Amino acid sequence: MRGRKKDKRVGFLLESTTRIVKLCFNKAFNQLDVDITPEQWVVLDTLMERGPLSQVDISEIIFKDAPTVSRLIDQLERKGFLNRLPSETDRRATIIRITKEGKNLVDHCINEVRQLRELTWKDLSEEDYLHFTRIINQVFNNMQSY
Repeated sequence: MRGRKKDKRVGFLLESTTRIVKLCFNKAFNQLDVDITPEQWVVLDTLMERGPLSQVDISEIIFKDAPTVSRLIDQLERKGFLNRLPSETDRRATIIRITKEGKNLVDHCINEVRQLRELTWKDLSEEDYLHFTRIINQVFNNMQSY
C-alpha cells in the first residue's frame, strides 16, 4: 500500500480509537466513584483472570514496558488493591497478587466494564471481530519488526 492516495494514517485511527475508549472507561470509573485509570484496570483485570503473576509476566501480557508496569503496580499497591510477595522460585523476582480490596473493586466495576465491552462491538458480527483482530494483530506484528 504505497502512494499518497492510499495513505490511510493508521496511527491516527488507532490513537483516536484508543483515546475515545479510554475516555469512556474513565467516565465509567468516575460514575462508579472508583479511583483507578483504564491502565490500572487492565492490571487488576489480568490478575483477577490469571492469578498472581510476576511483574515481567504482567508486562508481557499487557504490552507495557517494565517502568510503566512498575509505576502502575506502585499506584495500585498504595491504594491497597494489590501487593508484592517474594517469589518462591526466584529470589530476584516478586509476585504481584490482587488483594481482597482489589477483588472487591473488580466485582464493583465488572458489570459496567462488560457493558462498555458490549458497546464496543455493537452492530458488529463475530466475523467482523475475527477480521478486526487478525488485522490489528498483523499491524502490531508489522510495527514490532521496525
